[in-house]
Amino acid sequence: MIIGKISENEQIIKFDAKIHCTNCGKQVPGGLKTGEKYYQTQEFKIELEQFLENYLCGQCRDKIRNKKK
Repeated sequence: MIIGKISENEQIIKFDAKIHCTNCGKQVPGGLKTGEKYYQTQEFKIELEQFLENYLCGQCRDKIRNKKK
């Protein structure tokens, strides 16, 4: 999954993060990618924190989506 900004012809940084669904608590694979210039900036840290706080696994996301129909 790509997080943040990746410019054209920019080096891609791959990193792992412990990602848990905020609804059911299930751990999901944490392989993420971002651009070299964006990695470890303040914006990156804020975006990653918000991503981890609001992440839903596929099953929980589908349950919510089906309830709205």
